[in-house]
Amino acid sequence: MNDLATMVHVRFMVDDVDAAVGFYTTHLGFTLRSSAAPAFADVVRGNLRLLLSGPASSAGRPMPDGERPAPGGWNRIHLLVDDIAGEVARLRAAGATFRNDVVSGPGGRQILLQDPSGNVVELFQPAA
Repeated sequence: MNDLATMVHVRFMVDDVDAAVGFYTTHLGFTLRSSAAPAFADVVRGNLRLLLSGPASSAGRPMPDGERPAPGGWNRIHLLVDDIAGEVARLRAAGATFRNDVVSGPGGRQILLQDPSGNVVELFQPAA
């Protein structure tokens, strides 16, 4: 498979991880890279890694205000970082807005950053 550092990473919230894997692999030419269903799976097509996160995944946890990520409104750019704590500190010092605090899951640590229009960008530090 492709090196993760050279791939484009996009996360989609899905209702059913297995159904989503089936759709993307059967209909759109993706290949299953890994699965931790029902929480998470990722599929690859060329240099695109599509992270499929179900309600049971760490990405599906409610935000501090109680809002839950859901399909259709929480799709986001997924950027890999080497030092999530350092990036968060740097961005907070620059006045950036975050939707939550850093959360940890089986694949690593993540936080949701908002752009000036309110679009979500996920910063993600993979587990060692």
